Amino acid sequence: MKIERLPLNALRAFAEAARTESFKGAASRLGVTPGAVSRQVKQLEDRLGVPLFARHANGVQLNETGRQLAKDIDSGLERIATGVMAARERARQIPMLTLSAPPSFMQLWLLPRLADFDAKVGGIDISLDASQSLTLPAWQGDGARLAIRYGRGPWPEAQNHRLFGDELFPVCAPALLEQRSQPMTPAELAHHTLLEVSWDSPQGVTFPGWQAWLDAAGVSDRIAPPQRRYSLYGLAMDQAIAGRGIMLASHPVAMDRLESGVLVRPFGERHVLASPMTYDLLTPPTGEAPPAVARFIDWLLNEAAAFDRATIGRAH
Repeated sequence: MKIERLPLNALRAFAEAARTESFKGAASRLGVTPGAVSRQVKQLEDRLGVPLFARHANGVQLNETGRQLAKDIDSGLERIATGVMAARERARQIPMLTLSAPPSFMQLWLLPRLADFDAKVGGIDISLDASQSLTLPAWQGDGARLAIRYGRGPWPEAQNHRLFGDELFPVCAPALLEQRSQPMTPAELAHHTLLEVSWDSPQGVTFPGWQAWLDAAGVSDRIAPPQRRYSLYGLAMDQAIAGRGIMLASHPVAMDRLESGVLVRPFGERHVLASPMTYDLLTPPTGEAPPAVARFIDWLLNEAAAFDRATIGRAH
């Protein structure tokens, strides 16, 4: 089918609906009504002569044909986006780096350090994409699209550069400890609200949480499950800072808050849970980094190595 005959609006509506298997969700992202999305998808199904969704009273679900088409469309849109970005880069005088990273890591670890990069290195515009979804890296003219991910490497279709490992430990507001005359014991967590961070890993692996920590501390049979759950570290951390509970924190995202004193470790350097996951920088599997991008990569790896030596390494 020639491109001028493709129902592009219908394809876009279908792609958005396929991502969440929801016409309502697609409508919200596209700024239209669910009815408009439904009509666009029906138009595409009529054009193809096959259904793409199974309709139920409680919503819609992709069938196998729809699932394959969604995969092909996503690949096509990815190539189009890469082509558009490359064309835009050729027109720019300053290279552009698009960096995807988990939202909380980006906000609490990366952002506070980027001013140092601009001051010491610079020479490249950086666009930040706060996302848990895996973005495949690519060289784009004098720039690039790179990703930082938290999980278990190696990551597919990318060259992996380990930034640092991770460890988890409880943190809370100083006010929760002010009236204590003795150090807290793990069993005393039964008297506090536990704040849990849970999210969907793009690798489908289980993120270590309170249950693993309580098992390691030998008190899982005496502590109730976490009463509050959040999808972002920042949300749970705000509640911990406000004194509304104790969270199990990841070292990289909690470090600056610990240094500022708004959070403390009720067990000090005791009862630390090593995470099986690492933070990794993902670059394209082949080709060489453009000069400006290579300077950013070198800076990031050096910054990560310094953090590893100064914090996690010091705790052991």
